[in-house]
Amino acid sequence: MRTIYFITGNMGKINEAKSILSKINVKVIQKNLGYPEIQADSLEDVALFGAKHIQKKIDSTFILEDAGLFIEHLNGFPGVYSAYVYYCIGCSGILNLLDGVDANIRKACFRSVLTYVEPNKKPHILIGECHGKISTLEMGNQGFGYDPIFIPNGKTKTFAQMDTKEKNSISHRGKSLEKLLDLLKDI
Repeated sequence: MRTIYFITGNMGKINEAKSILSKINVKVIQKNLGYPEIQADSLEDVALFGAKHIQKKIDSTFILEDAGLFIEHLNGFPGVYSAYVYYCIGCSGILNLLDGVDANIRKACFRSVLTYVEPNKKPHILIGECHGKISTLEMGNQGFGYDPIFIPNGKTKTFAQMDTKEKNSISHRGKSLEKLLDLLKDI
């Protein structure tokens, strides 16, 4: 069995990764080391900076993920600042920013940048996206973060109204983890 450390403090991310990577007998272990999240224009820059920082601290295979919610009506906000904005204003703050905005123009995209790193090797960047819209109210109690206000295209419920298996089948993180799954099969 292969072991991969997931550098995160978010148990929701751990559970989603375990659900997908268990398909090929990969053991995912949480390692909450923390790393500096630079202010940058792209999630890729943030994830790569974090990966290089962690690579200096541990000599093990690991993954690190940075994700963002990009809302079209808000010119991509909160984007790379999604975690900070969530902790400052939460889902209710985002809904307040969109108060009065017609449901037809509440388009959004969740983006996941997963970095896979083996000791002394160049990191692999794997990207997953899920397009959808922002709901008009919070719905559901599954998941974490912005899940209660994000409705994926073609669905009528939020990520927070889905179980892990259903969410993983369409989510941004599920897509980047599936790409990791393919990469690991080839290694």
